[in-house]
Amino acid sequence: MKCTAKLLWDDTIWYSEVLTEKGEDVRLTLESGSFDALVERVKVALPEMLQLNFGYTGDIELLIEAERMTHLKAVAS
Repeated sequence: MKCTAKLLWDDTIWYSEVLTEKGEDVRLTLESGSFDALVERVKVALPEMLQLNFGYTGDIELLIEAERMTHLKAVAS
């Protein structure tokens, strides 16, 4: 099964959203202070969530996408 984990930064933490290849939301929402730690958490939790939610026990191909948004203040003129 192919899955895509979107890791998003919100100025304080990284969090994840995971979808299956069929567009099913795995409802796996994890948070972490670092990108690498969140990747490891997703890799551990995703197989468990797929088994619990869909009964899936096969191999998983995981694509990890990252998006980081930063808010900047305009320079006063």
